[in-house]
Amino acid sequence: MAGFPENFLWGGAFAANQVEGGAREGGKGLSTADIFPLSERGKGGCFDRTLDQILEAARDEDDSKYPKRRGIDFYHRYREDIALFHEMGFKALRFSISWARIFPNGDDKEPNPEGLAFYHSMVDELKKYGIEPIVTLSHFEMPLHLALEYNGWTDRRLIELFERFASVLFEEFHQDIRYWITFNEVDATVHIPLTGAGIIKEHTKDMEQAKYQALHHQFVASAVVTKLAHEKYPDLKIGCMTTKNLKYPATCKPEDCLQWLQETELDAFYTDVQVFGEYSYAIRNLWEKKGIRIAMEEGDGKLLKENTVDFVSFSYYASLVTSAEGAAKEKASANLLVGEKNPYLKQTPWGWQIDPVGLRFALNQMYSRYHLPLFVAENGLGTFDVMEDGRVHDDYRIDYVREHIRQMKLALEDGVPVFGYTYWGCIDCISASTSEMSKRYGFIYVDQDDQGRGTLRRIRKDSFDWYRDVIMSNGQKL
Repeated sequence: MAGFPENFLWGGAFAANQVEGGAREGGKGLSTADIFPLSERGKGGCFDRTLDQILEAARDEDDSKYPKRRGIDFYHRYREDIALFHEMGFKALRFSISWARIFPNGDDKEPNPEGLAFYHSMVDELKKYGIEPIVTLSHFEMPLHLALEYNGWTDRRLIELFERFASVLFEEFHQDIRYWITFNEVDATVHIPLTGAGIIKEHTKDMEQAKYQALHHQFVASAVVTKLAHEKYPDLKIGCMTTKNLKYPATCKPEDCLQWLQETELDAFYTDVQVFGEYSYAIRNLWEKKGIRIAMEEGDGKLLKENTVDFVSFSYYASLVTSAEGAAKEKASANLLVGEKNPYLKQTPWGWQIDPVGLRFALNQMYSRYHLPLFVAENGLGTFDVMEDGRVHDDYRIDYVREHIRQMKLALEDGVPVFGYTYWGCIDCISASTSEMSKRYGFIYVDQDDQGRGTLRRIRKDSFDWYRDVIMSNGQKL
């Protein structure tokens, strides 16, 4: 039976804003991630804030109220953490470079040398252990100044500012970093516009119009930096990244299947633009129905068409069900979306449905559509962990990852070219949606609670040893 390619990129992933901390150190400016306090579980996530709340947070120097300002102190402990990743046998680490650490306000004329020095040191540490860096340029951590002064990506001027950011990073790191992803889960701009694109409600007259205009600017920015990389640093590989919102029709009733088809086409448009260089019929039809008119400058279409990505990456955690009636009483979550519950699947304590077969489905579906190499940039189980006898016995996490890896292996046997898998939250980090620590993903336990109390000691979970064996056997020992 065919297995994983010899050079398969096994590893883990996290975002700067969820692990680094050091929000005011090394010349870093505040980002949009730094304004969210701990959210009460079950009361909604921390993806949205009013203008008054944002301004209050920006003035507030009590960083203890804002968990992403402290992260897990990776800023000071990165050598220790990378050594643990090496012990697990990581071939790759997907992480983001904080825009606000390189350009504190986003529109600064010159980059922050302390920020560059930090990432140089971090990348050197990865190189020392032979770990491939995979960098996301924008991962929900826009400099807060750009949201307050420009209303985020609604302003076309951000394209030039983003190009400046990317240009500096390419120049500094092109010899050490081959794989780059432009925007993390770019569809977040529609679902969570403040976090995804820095859009502030009080500065926005028509939110629907603003979200899609911001998306267009992000797509153009992605094409601009892809063009820059391909022309100046031809060895670099530039990818796009989306949330894989996998859905199934509730029944074989034709109306349910049609509903599924239409939603699937709309969910695909985010990647379509970056792979095909043009907007799909589905999204143009939606804009027509909603009266949305996207302002495009002359040359935008040519730029998108001629500067498409080299690979497609995505996050996959769960699947949903959809129906024409859409009135199911029982609901379930899947990352950024809420949909109908699938009676055949179990759920996590956060209501995310566990569907390993869905990963094989998603990989086949995406390769059939795009015919580009695929990279599973995020997949993981966020749940409660309990320390017993100085150890976390997380068989439930091992089971989750094992079954997803099995399905990924079957996708490879189907002929799908998957070149890497980076487990999300490989070390416990601050939750993106709620800013809590209780929702833990990692193979490594971090001794810190929701209020930031604890020693920050790193402790190997049972899944640490298991994943090490998976990597050492190149996916044969599961």
